[in-house]
Amino acid sequence: MADADDVRRLALSLPGVEEIDSDGFDFRVGNKGFVWSYPERRPGKPRVIRTDIAVLYVGDEAEKQALVLGEPDLFFTTPGYDGLPLVMLRLPLCPAERLTELVTDAWHMRAPADLAGN
Repeated sequence: MADADDVRRLALSLPGVEEIDSDGFDFRVGNKGFVWSYPERRPGKPRVIRTDIAVLYVGDEAEKQALVLGEPDLFFTTPGYDGLPLVMLRLPLCPAERLTELVTDAWHMRAPADLAGN
C-alpha cells in the first residue's frame, strides 16, 4: 500500500511540480496545491501534520461526495473542509495504482493548460 514516499515520487514525476518546504509533503503546480499532508487539528491541541493521510484536490463537491460516500474506508472529510473540493486519503489503505490515478488527476485539474495539455 501507499505512503508519503510514494506520493513524493509520483508528484515529482509530473511536469512543473514544486515541493513546498513543510513538516510533511506539499506539492504545487502553477502555484496551486494539488496534494499535501493532512494538517490534523483537534480542539485544544497543536496541529499535527499527518503524513499517512494525503489531502487531494478533486475538482468539485460532487466528486468529493462520490469518493467519500463510495469508498468511506479510503476517503474522508472534516468540517474544516466543508465546501472545498478537497478530500482526505488514507495512504496505508490505498493501492499504488489508485494513488497514481488520484495524484495524476489532481495534478491535471490544477496544472496550467500548457503543462496539462488542455
